[in-house]
Amino acid sequence: MILNHIWGLYAHPLEEWKTIDERHESLRYSLSHILIVALIPCIFAYYASAHLGWSIGARESIYLTQSSAIYMAVFMYFGLIGGVLALSYLIHWMAKTFGAAPTFTQSLELAAYTATPVLMAGVGALYPELWFVSMVFLGGVAYSVYLLYTGVPILMHIPEERGFMYASSVVTAGLILMVVLMVTTAMAWTNGFMPVFVG
Repeated sequence: MILNHIWGLYAHPLEEWKTIDERHESLRYSLSHILIVALIPCIFAYYASAHLGWSIGARESIYLTQSSAIYMAVFMYFGLIGGVLALSYLIHWMAKTFGAAPTFTQSLELAAYTATPVLMAGVGALYPELWFVSMVFLGGVAYSVYLLYTGVPILMHIPEERGFMYASSVVTAGLILMVVLMVTTAMAWTNGFMPVFVG
């Protein structure tokens, strides 16, 4: 099953990373994983935006039109996929600096499985209060960072000390990618692609 590593990454991450490393899964398998998991935040964000309404503090709930919510969800999906692929490219590109020689598939596995908790945090949109969604998202980010630090030495076959430095570089690259996505979104909104609100 494509999603068979998800439970293991939460229940026993070290053993699961070793299983992922031993199986040498195909590029298609890793791509399938991220293509499916990236649907989670998009579907829930669409539903929250169009049907539940976002609540920010004591104000009335804010709704998007259904067509605008679908449009935003589709762009979010491709942005998330692009972000994971860009992160896997950076993981692959930085590898030689830290004495690792992974295949691109191994780099994609690391990026895809590390990003899983952040993407699954999209379920938090079912309770669309800004403070709640922010807390769930931060929890997902924290666990993703933990998975990265535990997974790098195993998948990249390098000592833990070097793995720590490598993982820290990947975290920095991930933060830069997140800022790039946010700036791109802001630029798109200011150039006529802003969401359409109800009422």
